[in-house]
Amino acid sequence: MKGFDPNALFAQAKKMKDDMAKVQGDLRQRMVEGKSGGGAVAVVMNGQQEIQSVRIKKDVIDPSDPALLEDLVLLAVREALEQSKKMSEETMKRVTGGLNIPGLF
Repeated sequence: MKGFDPNALFAQAKKMKDDMAKVQGDLRQRMVEGKSGGGAVAVVMNGQQEIQSVRIKKDVIDPSDPALLEDLVLLAVREALEQSKKMSEETMKRVTGGLNIPGLF
């Protein structure tokens, strides 16, 4: 191939790898919050899909109806997970230039 410079290709790949490592660290620090029951249950999750905290208001804790609390927690976790994945995908697209690299995110 005329003009092919393998060193430039390796340098570009290293830069992308370094940029991705930085973004992964940033995502670990960025938080989203999923809520349910009008804010009665809140789940905070980082951009790495790691749950950081769960808050439950006392008035939704009913020992005679644990299924309600279980559903509220599940809904809040799902919302936080959806937001976290979206944030992660959007952030990674900036690094990869929109390329969909399997196994990256």
